[in-house]
Amino acid sequence: MISLTFAEVARAVAGDLRPAAGADAETVVSGAVDTDSRLIEPGGVFVAKPGETADGHEFVDAAVERGAVLAIVERPVSADVSQIVVADVVTALADLAREVVGRVRARGDLRIVGITGSNGKTTTKNMLARILEGEGETVAPRASFNNEVGAPLTMLRVTEDTRFLVSEFGASGPGEIARLAGLVEPDLGVVLMVGMAHAGGFGGVEATLRAKSELIHAVRPGGIAVLNADDARVATMAQIAQAREQAVRWFGRGPTADVRAEDVDVDADGTTCTVIVDGARLPLRLRVLGEHHVMNALAALAAATALGVAADVAIARLQTLELAERWRMQPLGSSRVRIINDAYNASPDSMAAALRTLAQIAQPTERTVAVLGAMSELGEFSGEEHDRIGLLAVRLNIRRIVVVGAEARRLFISVISEGSWDGEAVFFATADEAYDYLMSELRDGDRVLVKSSNAAGLRHLGDRLGESFS
Repeated sequence: MISLTFAEVARAVAGDLRPAAGADAETVVSGAVDTDSRLIEPGGVFVAKPGETADGHEFVDAAVERGAVLAIVERPVSADVSQIVVADVVTALADLAREVVGRVRARGDLRIVGITGSNGKTTTKNMLARILEGEGETVAPRASFNNEVGAPLTMLRVTEDTRFLVSEFGASGPGEIARLAGLVEPDLGVVLMVGMAHAGGFGGVEATLRAKSELIHAVRPGGIAVLNADDARVATMAQIAQAREQAVRWFGRGPTADVRAEDVDVDADGTTCTVIVDGARLPLRLRVLGEHHVMNALAALAAATALGVAADVAIARLQTLELAERWRMQPLGSSRVRIINDAYNASPDSMAAALRTLAQIAQPTERTVAVLGAMSELGEFSGEEHDRIGLLAVRLNIRRIVVVGAEARRLFISVISEGSWDGEAVFFATADEAYDYLMSELRDGDRVLVKSSNAAGLRHLGDRLGESFS
């Protein structure tokens, strides 16, 4: 975080400053801000966030032991540390992020990018950050820090030397993206797609469209909207951009996009294609597994070139990225049995893309195995979407389908109903049971996809399989 006095922090968060012995309102703090006491470093600020299972106020002493010099709390605690008492620490976190980013932006050379979409946010964020790091200090979220806590924590990592802030905006309901993006008013807003992810929380795909559109509403007038030309719902956001005097930069696979791809070819080591950037044709070799990541790469390239990075330079940097993120199409195992662990998150679109990738990369002599768990947050659409994925798995001729967890049982029933039987499809209530089965079933030449939402916990099953066959 940038250097601020205790008084300046207190004013930013509308809190009551209570300095510890030896400190006063003019004491300066510049350390990192965090809600996790285990991550606090000397000189840091600890935000005592109450949680569902633990209350951050109980960990103020632990934060002090790790070097915290200031705690933001909702009630005073008996710890030897300066405290700022606020009505709501999550609101205070957002207010502090707005203040810090605003001060850095006032110097004139900080560029801010916001990214949203039903799928691909984290991968695109990592791709864009990899490109921009070569231009200057770049701050981007760790993992999927994209909610009401994670997004402000990322913003608070900016320093006086930061040139680019890449923010990822997720949402579980209407208004959340507007609040988060409104803290920083991005110069660029990137919208990847509007799909069924979290549709249960939004009330349907049209409500999801309205929620994702909040990012373009938040981009400052005269900024740039980077939009998916292949997604009809995203394309409607051009009207919002034009009304706010924003330029529109299109990416996609179709011929009208400013940044597009042709001649896409997928294998077990990555994806090759020709990228056309404003008419210039350039080769791209993505080491990140999966054809669907081509669209994420196009979005990152569209944003980077809009920020002034030369297309050939951006592509060269992008090609150095080996992994989008842990548990996202992560290759594990060995050439003997290859495990693809993609079980950090799942929506109907990402589940379908992962299954298609599995089918694409397997050679005729190799057997495909899909280990599938539930897709969360689909609400009333859950049943039909699990049905659809079950049908797709059979029609892609996935040779073994292993369904795990009671919440995914309907997917298994759909597979059976579609005509996969006689041991081709099996169901297990727990990941441990599935692991035991797979250890006895997998053989040389198998290509295995592990895919589910985070809540299903199959990412740990994927890790176990990867270690066992490494």
